[in-house]
Amino acid sequence: MVSKKDKNVQRLKRHRRVRAKISGTAERPRLAVYRSNKYIYAQIIDDVKGTTLVAASSNEAGFEGTGSNKEAARKVGKMVAERAVQKGIEEVVFDRGGYIYHGRVSELAEGAREGGLKF
Repeated sequence: MVSKKDKNVQRLKRHRRVRAKISGTAERPRLAVYRSNKYIYAQIIDDVKGTTLVAASSNEAGFEGTGSNKEAARKVGKMVAERAVQKGIEEVVFDRGGYIYHGRVSELAEGAREGGLKF
């Protein structure tokens, strides 16, 4: 009998491997992405203090449109970038969360770049 590997377990392995190498500081926090089937989430995190500085998601009240497509991901990227710029954050380290840099993840990154973040 052939058994399928759990994709999320593989993603978490990749995420742990990447997180061993990158970390967010106060000067250059980490932009973390989480992608579910229905929504997409983005947080800017200071790993030294262990605090979330800015967050945005397609699950928020007042978010228009479907939360699970590329347009929504770009909107979330712009939202998180605008909130970060208001708090004085301009440079971040991008953490794709073990997902491949394609589709919704890359659209979120492009939206964040359009919003004024540098990475």
